[in-house]
Amino acid sequence: MTSITNNVVFDDIFTINAIDKEGKKFDRVSRLYAHSKNCDMDLTLDYNVELLPLEDKQSFSFALATSLSKGFTDSDEKDDAPVWRPDGKGRKGLEEDYDYVMYGKIYKFDSGNSEQATVYASFGGLLMSLSGGFRHLTSLVLGDSIYLLLRR
Repeated sequence: MTSITNNVVFDDIFTINAIDKEGKKFDRVSRLYAHSKNCDMDLTLDYNVELLPLEDKQSFSFALATSLSKGFTDSDEKDDAPVWRPDGKGRKGLEEDYDYVMYGKIYKFDSGNSEQATVYASFGGLLMSLSGGFRHLTSLVLGDSIYLLLRR
């Protein structure tokens, strides 16, 4: 039986409130604090400043996806599709539409009360926390691998 699923499990536009408000700890890594207006979510994210220079009060598009395949995928046919390769050959995916992509794992899901929740993920040591309404985070599952995508 075939099942069709959407790979993007969360997306919104965030505006940066502060960068490194507790001081800069590493040369190439900063921590941003941002808020989204559409879903009323708070984001804390470590990112590489050399790859993605960002400024305070700047807005960016943020997405979390379970795969880099664009749009909807048919799970029975995805094994036959060519995969992404660093030399540019193979299929083009969501990474083509974004400036910054990280791959990581959801390691903690904290539901403080019935309405609010926080998801924590690690991307090779760069950390993310996404807090807000529980209904916006229902597609995120503890232990799942996830792609983080940013576009200025």
